[in-house]
Order: sequence, then structure tokens, then C-alpha cells
Amino acid sequence: MSLPNHFELLATDGNARTGRLTTPHGVVRTPAFMPVGTAGAMKGMHWREVKDAGADIVLGNTYHLMLRPGAERIAALGGLQKFTGWNGPMLTDSGGFQVMSLSELRKVSENAVTFRSHIDGAKVELSPERSIEVQRLLGSDIAMQMDECVRLPAERDDIERAMNLSVRWAERSKRAFETAPAGYMLFSIVQGGDVPELRRRSAQALVEIGFHGYAIGGLAVGEPQAVMLAMIEETAPVLSADRPRYLMGVGTPEDILEAVARGVDMFDCVMPTRNGRHGVAFTRFGPVNLRNARHADDPRPLDEESAWPSARTCSRAYLHHLVKSGETLGAMLLSEINVAYYQQFMQDIRAAIAGGRFEDFQKQTRADWARGDIAARL
Repeated sequence: MSLPNHFELLATDGNARTGRLTTPHGVVRTPAFMPVGTAGAMKGMHWREVKDAGADIVLGNTYHLMLRPGAERIAALGGLQKFTGWNGPMLTDSGGFQVMSLSELRKVSENAVTFRSHIDGAKVELSPERSIEVQRLLGSDIAMQMDECVRLPAERDDIERAMNLSVRWAERSKRAFETAPAGYMLFSIVQGGDVPELRRRSAQALVEIGFHGYAIGGLAVGEPQAVMLAMIEETAPVLSADRPRYLMGVGTPEDILEAVARGVDMFDCVMPTRNGRHGVAFTRFGPVNLRNARHADDPRPLDEESAWPSARTCSRAYLHHLVKSGETLGAMLLSEINVAYYQQFMQDIRAAIAGGRFEDFQKQTRADWARGDIAARL
């Protein structure tokens, strides 16, 4: 099966790239950050806020959605976009990572992964074919191959076994995807842990099979940042330059900046909303913990120059009060502030690459982070 290319590379600056990925539900500007709506909902946010913040694409989770409310039910209700009210592009992961991380009782075989549901203990089998079937029932614009992710550190033999199994599952995933309508995409996932040779072998094998895009998986799972960046450097040059590259589960603004500099186009992470629920805001001067007592009497906003209204108008004192009081509104406001920060960050990255000034942008961004938050009010 020859796979058409839906990705257009618009500009490069060093290894950094900006482009445009066309999906059945709209265009994704890259580099792109995908907010995570695990169970078909963005925690603490309405979809219109996610769109207003600048997100082109969001992520849904196959594992959670297949268990509740069920892929067949969602399909009968018109697919994930209609079901949730998010009318833009959506990527679904394969469910493999959640099986490994959430299910204590699981068995991996050549054919599939068998596990117990974390909801009711029911026995479930997830094969590459079933993972693709579920994702097609959900109707996501981009589906991911089924893979096995090994947490680091791990023994080389286990990393190599999982990598080889993931390549075989990639072939099966591609065959299962053959009946998908035109315009929908399947991404493969490079594995290989922290072993450079295995990363290159995995990437080469997947490029030979051929996919609409390529993800780098199995990172940001406990290894130091330097190891993660080294594995990106080993992997990215092997991947097809005319296809999108997606670093799964990443991450912090610093990790994103470093990965973009190494040629990555797409990212996802729960960090913006999760940190918001825990009282932490992301700003251009780094993270701000609103639980700290220094904010209790501070009438100043988080960032008076922010384009997002809540960051520009809500006082630190009020946000501190909401967080300390356990008010739901505090988590909601900080989640939207964080998602908006990430989207503005990606917009600024795209503009810097297009303008040939990405290196200067990196230096200024790091300088702002190093400067830190404004001084406490005396």
C-alpha cells in the first residue's frame, strides 16, 4: 500500500522545521502541541477555550475510550469529534502505553496484550488489529500503531525484544489500516529505549514499511533529558524528511524547544492541565506556583503582556485564594492559562523558524526563563 503524503514542509532553520499537515478535519500548523483529552474531555476546560487558545489538534486515548464508553458506542453516535463537540483534527494513541502503565496484570504475546480493565477488572485483549479497529471506530484523523513501550532504565535484551515486536506490530497495524478512507493517517512508533543502535534499526525498519508519519516513543519515561535528546538526534535523521515527526508524551517547554531544534514537529503532554489543577501556571518567565504565600496579597496579574485574558486580568492574590481554597475555578483558570501559554509558545516557534531567527528565539526564551518570575511584592 503506497501512502500519500499530507504534510507540506514550509520552512527550515537549521534542523528546526515548520510545516502544514492536512487532515480530514482541518489543517495542523507545525510544530504543534496537542493538548490531551484522555477520555474525550479536556480536564477543566471547554473545547471552545481549547480552540480559542490556538490549538489545531488534540489527543484522545484509545485505552480509556475503548473501556468507557466504548468504541462501538462512540461510532454509533457519529464518531469522536461529533460525540465530544471538538470539530477539529484529533489524534488517538494506540492504547499500548496505558496497558503497560495502568494494568498490573497483563500478558504480552506475539499476537496481543491481554490485561484487566482498571475500571471493572474485565479481561480485555488488545491486538494491533483491534487497536486500529478501535481507532477507526473513533474516527480520529491520525491513528497510531500498536507498540510495546518499555520503561527506562531497562536491560538491553528486553528493549530489543520490545523493539522488534513493535516493528512486527507496525506491519500488522498498516495492513489493518488499509481500508481507512482517503485522508486519514497512520503513524508508526520508533522504539529502542536508550540504545542508539536499536533506535536507528527501528527507525530504518519503519521507514522501509512506510507510514504517513513517524513518532518517537518510549522517551520521557524516567531517563535524563540528555538521554532523551541524544535518542532524538539518533532517530530524526533516519526518518523521512517529508513526513511529520512526533515526539510522544513531551513535555516541558524546555524539552519542546530542544526537540524542535532537533527536527521534531509534533508533541503532546498532560502537563498544562495537570499542573494547572495543582496550582502551577506556565508563563514566559517560567512556572509560577500559586500556592506560595508570596502571592496572597499581590494584585498584579501573572503576565500583563499575555494575549490570554485570564493571565492578563486575574490577580495573583485571587488565583492564590482559589487554589488554597480548593475552588474548581482555580484549576479551570490555570488550565486555560497553561494551554494558552503552550499554544502561544508554539506560534512563536513557528514564526521564528519561518523568519530564519530560531536561534535568536531560543536564546531569548532561555534568558527569560533564567530571569525567572517577577520579584515578590513588598
